[in-house]
Amino acid sequence: MSLRTALTRIGIAAAGGALVVGAASPALANDDWGHHHNNNSHHKLYKGVVTAPGGLNLRDRPTRGSAVVGFVGHGQKVSIFCKTSGENVQGNHLWYLLADGTWAWATARFIDNIGPAPRWC
Repeated sequence: MSLRTALTRIGIAAAGGALVVGAASPALANDDWGHHHNNNSHHKLYKGVVTAPGGLNLRDRPTRGSAVVGFVGHGQKVSIFCKTSGENVQGNHLWYLLADGTWAWATARFIDNIGPAPRWC
């Protein structure tokens, strides 16, 4: 396993742990400002909209060859935790870690940011 793969998995595990903490607390789950809380840390969830005409597959790693773990339809809004470099998709090597119930990766090529671009993972 490469160092990059190991760091990506650690990031996903940490993000997943944060999701469980947030889901366990109604006060955190109902945060109206699009922020994510975990152990006194504060992480903003960024927003985007899917632009792929047929919708977008969500994957377990930032590559088109990894397992599909979900799907988001065209025009749907998504919450983005962070971005990382991954497989190049039509000239764009960025992938977003989505935080919409299932933590999964989606190519940034087919997601338009609403507001600022996400932070790096």
